[in-house]
Amino acid sequence: MASVNQNPQLAVNPLPESAKHSAELLLSLATGPMLVGVISLNTIGSWLQQVGEASEEIFRGDRLPILPFPDTPPSPSND
Repeated sequence: MASVNQNPQLAVNPLPESAKHSAELLLSLATGPMLVGVISLNTIGSWLQQVGEASEEIFRGDRLPILPFPDTPPSPSND
């Protein structure tokens, strides 16, 4: 039978104090650029949506059908 570790605290290898501080430092340094990136992506997405809507308005007339207009004025009707 395999022996089971009776004391789970011995199996855990805690990080040294210097590694804990460096991990916290790296996390705090990465927070700012991450927030700037999220805000920038949100702003760029909003801007791209506005540009798309503006381009739709510019090219809206190209999709309209050409209406046939008579060249001569209509003849007077007999009332």
